[in-house]
Amino acid sequence: MKIGFDCRPAKWYRGTGIGTYAYQLLNMFNNIDKVNDYVLFAPSPWDMNINLNSNFLTATSESCGSGVFWDEVNMPNIIKDKNLDIYHVPQNGVGLSKDKICKYVITLHDVIPYRMPNTASDRYLKIFNEEIPKVIPLCDGIITVSNFSKRDIIRSFNCNEDKVYVTHLAAEDIYKPLSKSKSCSLIKHNYGIDGDFILYIGGFSPRKNIIGLIESFSKLITLYKKNISLVIAGTKGKSYDLYHSRAIDLNIENKVIFPGFIEMNHIPYIYNAAKLFVYPSFYEGFGLPPVEAMACGTPVVTSNSTSIPEIVGDAAILMDPYDVDDLCEKMYLVLTNKELKDSLVSKGLARSSELSWEKTAKQTLDAYSSIHEK
Repeated sequence: MKIGFDCRPAKWYRGTGIGTYAYQLLNMFNNIDKVNDYVLFAPSPWDMNINLNSNFLTATSESCGSGVFWDEVNMPNIIKDKNLDIYHVPQNGVGLSKDKICKYVITLHDVIPYRMPNTASDRYLKIFNEEIPKVIPLCDGIITVSNFSKRDIIRSFNCNEDKVYVTHLAAEDIYKPLSKSKSCSLIKHNYGIDGDFILYIGGFSPRKNIIGLIESFSKLITLYKKNISLVIAGTKGKSYDLYHSRAIDLNIENKVIFPGFIEMNHIPYIYNAAKLFVYPSFYEGFGLPPVEAMACGTPVVTSNSTSIPEIVGDAAILMDPYDVDDLCEKMYLVLTNKELKDSLVSKGLARSSELSWEKTAKQTLDAYSSIHEK
């Protein structure tokens, strides 16, 4: 097969779930596939630290000049002269050419704009609502990242079940157990975070339930008598002021730390330095951070909703994201029960090792073959 792959998220959106997915899939194709030919559509210059094999060629994507990711990828790549068998757009189908000349595949990670529209950015919501209903009928196959998302996509778009393929995601190789003392020292030096802390890392969307986490933490520190902080890490979105104000209202602003953006090569260290990782999201198509934390040997408390139980299995403590008391109790339980904590660490390492990007890439190639043969 001759496969076209839109690499723009791998370059422009790295560090997000979609960007990581595109980068790792491309990297693994390059590692394991010497049979198929690829045309990679990416902004110039090619500087993604992947030394491409001879069966990989690059084609330059144009830029609209806005610097806004969803605006940039909404410009279709020019594919008509590439003689492709399969063309894959991994960023939820945004930017798929409407002039169909080969089999089309998209990765639709979730349908959050339909389920929780108030939690999506205005720009992405507009593009999703305008473009995705046009894109779905053009697709010969839809890849998604969990069985939960598959069911949600089928329900949302009335797709045939055999058109939707599931390929679970995985933690990148950088996420692994590291020296606790080195991790704590690095995080203290670079971000001023000292002492024991509970960690959240991810987006600042209301969908992530950060208000609920702050409120649960305020209850926790009345029960847990040891000194501990809550670190809410990630690029501060427009909801940051709301979260910071809630911490002030609860008189815990000195206990809630917002370090902002964490360099990618530092993220494994902050996972390793944390006493506990908490991810109380209301809705996830997959949810990579709990898997990354487990791969680092950090115990995880996370939501019992949407895709998350499917992904973490019995390797995390599940809580009701709509119940702040439940989250408080589950955090307290893990912090105070060493036997439970050790069990979660062991189960988390085992579960995260079951998920690999090589497996994801092989399942994706199987999906391509199936779609090509139809």
